[in-house]
Amino acid sequence: MGTKRDKNSESTQELTEHGADASTETAADSLDDFDAAILRYLEKNGRATNFEVGEEVGLSASAASRRIQALEASGAIRGYRALVDDRLLGKRRTVYIRVTLERQSADVLGAFETAIRRIKGIVSCHLMAGQYDYMLVARVAGIDDYGRLHQTELSRLPGVTRLETSFALRDVLEKRT
Repeated sequence: MGTKRDKNSESTQELTEHGADASTETAADSLDDFDAAILRYLEKNGRATNFEVGEEVGLSASAASRRIQALEASGAIRGYRALVDDRLLGKRRTVYIRVTLERQSADVLGAFETAIRRIKGIVSCHLMAGQYDYMLVARVAGIDDYGRLHQTELSRLPGVTRLETSFALRDVLEKRT
């Protein structure tokens, strides 16, 4: 049984031997109960002070601070952001777009993924198993706004052969992590 630092060294070695898929498993395995509790608390309370985090998980503020810094350095905490209500910015409609590509070669997938990251209004993009290659989620002001997005952006994405769109009638539940 080694120290946490020893375990992290083993995890890094395992990551380089087994590729990126091992990173998720080894990162989760290397978290102790305090780290997991800190992550759960910060996920819901991203603006919490070190004192508040420490109080919640049973650590001093300085110990919580050291652990938070280590979690940030390891990539377990990828950043902090404000969750903004898109409706207040005029984006009242949620749109789901299923994308079919001409083929699933590494070049086509890579070109599509690079291009999709540049499009404003797309809030998520997921590589899918099954009938479609990608599922996109967009927030738009309305039908006209989506028409513009479709015509000027989505239909011009590299490798796209088919786009199928569905509009949400109402957003019932949306959890953001």
